Amino acid sequence: MKKFLLMALLFISAVPVLAQEREETGHPTAPYTFIGLQGGVQNTFNNEFNNWKTFTPTASFSIGRWFTPVVGARLHLNGAWSKSGVNYLLADDGHYNYNYLTPTADVLVNLCTLFGKKDWYPVNLIFVGGLGANYAFENYYRSEEKALGSTMLYADNDNRWAFNGKVGLMLDIPICKWLSFNLEGDLNARYVGKSAVFNDDILQFVGQAGLTFKFGYKKAKPAPVPAVVEEVEPVYSTRIDTIWYDDVQYKDKFDGQKTEWKVYYDLRGSDFPESAKELKEACEFAKKYEGVKMNVVGYADKGTGTPKVNMEYSKLRAEKAVKALKDAGIDGSLITMDYKGDTVQPFADNDKNRVVIITAQGTEKTKEKVVTKKFRTKEVRERVN
Repeated sequence: MKKFLLMALLFISAVPVLAQEREETGHPTAPYTFIGLQGGVQNTFNNEFNNWKTFTPTASFSIGRWFTPVVGARLHLNGAWSKSGVNYLLADDGHYNYNYLTPTADVLVNLCTLFGKKDWYPVNLIFVGGLGANYAFENYYRSEEKALGSTMLYADNDNRWAFNGKVGLMLDIPICKWLSFNLEGDLNARYVGKSAVFNDDILQFVGQAGLTFKFGYKKAKPAPVPAVVEEVEPVYSTRIDTIWYDDVQYKDKFDGQKTEWKVYYDLRGSDFPESAKELKEACEFAKKYEGVKMNVVGYADKGTGTPKVNMEYSKLRAEKAVKALKDAGIDGSLITMDYKGDTVQPFADNDKNRVVIITAQGTEKTKEKVVTKKFRTKEVRERVN
């Protein structure tokens, strides 16, 4: 029974999550407050006694509130007469009479609006689940045939408190906005002590019919009254705005570039080294820049040979350098050649004058950003009233 009550509580806690979107109706719906009055019968089940003999009248009072068309809550008070019985040592059956009050806090879930699409139905099936207490008082024993002996005469007039758990269903039928009729059946699980010997878990069924009085509806907001707007002939004015902006242009820019390479030779040497880094750099220069011009000049050192021999060596060195540049892919029309023999000594060190000097110049084309401040005018028309 305790597991059953725990499952019921878990279901109740999940109800707000299960609620779905619903259609509006013309009938008044939650939130509202209610008071309930009910009357009917109850029966406390006992496995050792004829339960048909333990039906007694009962009544209930409740006050609560429906917060939404799906979920509500109430404080519920049920009582006040009950019977239970025993069969003691195969003797004739006997029963206990006692009065009781069962206050509980109940959660109400309208299953029709929970799983339906409307907020109002002419008949509603409501799940009831609650927890509370049971207070038993004025307990005493009676035998239908004979007394069962002194062993049954315990201090049963003591007041007894017990835990109470409830599950049930209610059929609610609205009569008007302020009143509805209901039929409710509840199953209570409780622990009621009637003697020091016969303390059992007791199941009690309560079936009742009653009326529910409803009040405290949320007042509907009056429909907004549309404001009367007086028609006014619009008046406009015109002005001229000046808008400044940056006009960005790009123009070609030519930067002059100039460089030279020196290739040195051994005594009586004239072959241009094909692996020289100067040759590779000269080719890259010719590819990168525009309007390239290259001048190749051969020299000989004055410290060895004769002027005539030195002139021949400088010429030969210059010619072979020009050939190496052409073979590397440089257009011959870009190259000019000259040779000086030993008439010109570029360096103070004699051995360094056995040299070919390659001079190259060209231009690099780039884009230069030019920003000019400009403005434009814009006519703006605006309302002044």
